[in-house]
Amino acid sequence: MDHSSPHGEAALSIPDLLGIDPLWVATGILILVYVALISEKVNRAILAMLGAALMVVFGIINQEQAVSGVDANTLALLIGMMMIVSITSKSGLFQYAAIKAAKSVNAKPMGILVMLTLITAVFSALLDNVTTVLLIAPITLLITDELKTRVFPFFMAEILASNIGGTATLIGDPPNIIIGSAANLSFNDFLMNLAPIATVCLVVMLGVTILLNRRALSHIPPEASLRIMKFKENEAITDRRLMVKSLGVLALVLLGFTVGHGYGLMPGTSALAGAALLMLLAFGHQKSEKQSDSLHGIFAEVEWVTIFFFGGLFVVVAGVEHAGLLEIFATKILDLTQGDLMKTSFLIFWASGILSAILDNIPFVATMIPMIESTAHTFGGAEAIEPLWWSLALGACLGGNGTLLGASANLTVAAFAEKAKQPIGFVDFVKIGFPVTMLMLAISNVYIWMRYF
Repeated sequence: MDHSSPHGEAALSIPDLLGIDPLWVATGILILVYVALISEKVNRAILAMLGAALMVVFGIINQEQAVSGVDANTLALLIGMMMIVSITSKSGLFQYAAIKAAKSVNAKPMGILVMLTLITAVFSALLDNVTTVLLIAPITLLITDELKTRVFPFFMAEILASNIGGTATLIGDPPNIIIGSAANLSFNDFLMNLAPIATVCLVVMLGVTILLNRRALSHIPPEASLRIMKFKENEAITDRRLMVKSLGVLALVLLGFTVGHGYGLMPGTSALAGAALLMLLAFGHQKSEKQSDSLHGIFAEVEWVTIFFFGGLFVVVAGVEHAGLLEIFATKILDLTQGDLMKTSFLIFWASGILSAILDNIPFVATMIPMIESTAHTFGGAEAIEPLWWSLALGACLGGNGTLLGASANLTVAAFAEKAKQPIGFVDFVKIGFPVTMLMLAISNVYIWMRYF
């Protein structure tokens, strides 16, 4: 490892001074961060930032390498979309869509369950799944209160739909955002490769959901549905002009995602440009002081904890990559699969599917990316390893449905359930989530085999 001091002399790192292999130090930091993440005793942003700082302090990587290890496109995409959704939500558009959907099925409980599930899946593909559940969960609670029924079946279906819908596009699920940026895969690439199987999984999951809940929801009295039919969806729209502006900007951003890749325009640029344009349209007419207050409000609604978690995690992964750990793992995988692309693809798919059910899928994917990149020379270049990227994305996104800890969207919905004094138990979640996940993974395995081999 070649670190230099400002005067051009070789700078010894702490592991060098102590006679310890930097590989062991980097691995130790990674393991400590992971164990602490699983324990959930300390906020994940704090852990990622501490891990990143230790990588630099111990000389595993220098500051320049740490900064270059951060994927700016991923962070820009997340921040931009969070701001766009924050402004759009103030128009009442999402509440309008949910009430309209409930009334379109005459407020029949099973129909509402199916419609809310479908809306969650579609919004999760077009926005991102964490933002979607933040918008849908309060409306679901309002509707289930009127129906006088448990929110668990509705929340469970929405969690499953958010992760399946998020699988379909580049921007739907954080793992896809990271994979797309690292592998230079476009919005259209994700749409063409993952949307078909995500649609199949959604249909199967809906079938399972209907089978599990048809008896319980059939006992709800008709007067409960009548109460929901009295909801006035038009009253949910609080600012019609803002809604029109938001939809226009969202359409432009999605256009940027689909055609921008061919012109060297990264998704992060489209998202931030869209956020800036929408802020101008929404607040540009306000006086200086009021404009500042409005912008402070929007910036405050960005999930900075998530952004700093990503930033710190990228540096931790850059550290273990620089130390050589991921290259060792890649070699082991290739030895195990005897350099066979199909076997390697299946191994990555099932490992990511099962481990993402136990761990948060974001750090797992961030760790796997450089490892997959290092196999390119074995299989004949970057294009040859595309099936490995789709295997990783499918496994990580669908695996997130396995347990309550599997994905950020799951924990977000669980927080709403707890606040409503209807907590989602870990075991209750696993009883439904894990079998459904195994079924989705089995279907997706067949898809990978038929599509790529």
